[in-house]
Amino acid sequence: MSAVRTETFVGAAVVALAAGFMLYSAQFASVGQSGGGYGLNASFRSIEGVSVGTDVRLAGVKIGTVTDIQLDPQTFRALTTFNVLDGIALPDDSAVVISSEGLLGGNFVEILPGGSPFNFEAGDEIEDTQSSVSLISLLLKFVSGGDDD
Repeated sequence: MSAVRTETFVGAAVVALAAGFMLYSAQFASVGQSGGGYGLNASFRSIEGVSVGTDVRLAGVKIGTVTDIQLDPQTFRALTTFNVLDGIALPDDSAVVISSEGLLGGNFVEILPGGSPFNFEAGDEIEDTQSSVSLISLLLKFVSGGDDD
């Protein structure tokens, strides 16, 4: 009888620990938050390394996430929608750049704020965009002498 109680206790502890880790990871990754915010749109030539759920950062601080990515069949550009937290007013001349965390890090969407006194409204499109830069293509240009442009 003692072995059954011990196994039951250990099993319950493992389940409780797993549930605790799931709650912690959901809060840390902002998955469990339905949170407010407003949506903005941007169009990129290439969004290599960015997917739904990728961080949107301002000055290195996460202020939102990418919520949708679609291909525009007329322009062949990636139409991207992302959420920005309420309370963060972005000037309407801000730029959006696909940045990298380093050579081995992932990509994220970085907002470079402008200086306009007017701010973006929900659903607006940020037109000043810079696509991701492929490290492989840069290395190939460097190795081959790359003035092909």
